[in-house]
Amino acid sequence: MLGCDCPVCTSPNPRNRRYRSSALVRTPRGNILFDTTPELRLQLLRENVKLVHAVVYTHYHVDHLFGLDDARLFPPMLGGALPLYCAADTEAIIRQAFAYAFLPEYEALPAGMVPKLEFRRIGDDPFEVLGERLTPIPLVHGRFDVLGFRVGGVAYCTDVSGIPDRSWPLLEDLDVFVIDALRPGKPHRSHFSLEQALEAIERVRPRQAYLTHMAHTMDYDALVATLPANVAPAHDGLSFPF
Repeated sequence: MLGCDCPVCTSPNPRNRRYRSSALVRTPRGNILFDTTPELRLQLLRENVKLVHAVVYTHYHVDHLFGLDDARLFPPMLGGALPLYCAADTEAIIRQAFAYAFLPEYEALPAGMVPKLEFRRIGDDPFEVLGERLTPIPLVHGRFDVLGFRVGGVAYCTDVSGIPDRSWPLLEDLDVFVIDALRPGKPHRSHFSLEQALEAIERVRPRQAYLTHMAHTMDYDALVATLPANVAPAHDGLSFPF
């Protein structure tokens, strides 16, 4: 956290140095990226990801969106526009925040100078990306409606303050549950606390759960020592097969 000298912010443990939350699913037909964080370029370089074939958005907040311009380098390699799968409100914000990408006078510019994007509208119904079935999971994020996603036996639910009744069945029989857990103790109006996340994990009963979107009040090693055996803090670079 900028301007902070707390033990977590000054920790030498690399697992206490956390970028904003994105996720990548590698498939036989290409890479599906969930959200474009402001650190997107650094994240992809770190993980040696040379190409993203499609982007899926959970919502339009800055910490999940504002790395989109770095995706301008992918369309030349794809041979066409980068597909963006998102809800209507997210599309509207992208068109506003990255208006230069849609100016008619820029249409003739070579690919790679501005993002070449193709919107693919999604709602609550399952859809297919690169041969994989994605199931949207409606979630509450403060006063916003956002989406988590299920791919096979994995559910990715970042930015959660509530799970609607209709979404719980979508979380049954999970191998891996990635869930928002901002901080211990004090509730937050837009995010699960650690305790709320653990309650959700207990209800879902996944084989493995990972906590994400953690604030600087969460020390990795101290947290690990307190968690159930099938729960762990996520960390930058975490990967698992499924």
